[in-house]
Amino acid sequence: MKLRIAAVGKVREAHLRAAVDDYLSRIRRFHPVEEIEAKDGAALERAAPQRFRLVTLEPAGKELTSEGFAAWVGRAMGEGALGIAFFIGGPDGLPASLSSRAHLKLSMSKMTLPHRLARIVLAEQIYRAFTILRGLPYPR
Repeated sequence: MKLRIAAVGKVREAHLRAAVDDYLSRIRRFHPVEEIEAKDGAALERAAPQRFRLVTLEPAGKELTSEGFAAWVGRAMGEGALGIAFFIGGPDGLPASLSSRAHLKLSMSKMTLPHRLARIVLAEQIYRAFTILRGLPYPR
C-alpha cells in the first residue's frame, strides 16, 4: 500500500515545510508516502494513479471525525487498492474531472484553508489514522 499527497503549489516557508516533513516521516513508520507539488490543476490530475483510492479535499466534501477517517483508510487498505492518493487544489480548486473520480470527497473544515496549512492538517490526520488503526496512544 502506497500513499501519495499531491497539492498545487509549494510549501516554501521553512517552519511549515518542517511541519509537513515531520508528519511525512511519522507516516513512513507505517507506509511509504510521497509528496507531489504540482504547478497547476492539470499537473495535479496527472498525479492520479490508476487503481488507487482517490481522496479530494473539497469545501463541500464529507466531514469525518479522526476515527471515521481512520476507519475509511482501514477499509481502503483492506479492499486491495494499490494505494491512496490525496489531492489538495490551489486557489481555483480541483479540476472537475479529478473531483468526479474521487472515491472520497473530504472536507477538513467549513473554513477555507490555505493549501500549505491544509497539507499539514491532512498529513497529521493521516498519521493519526495509522495510530488509531494500530491502537497506539497518540490520538489521545
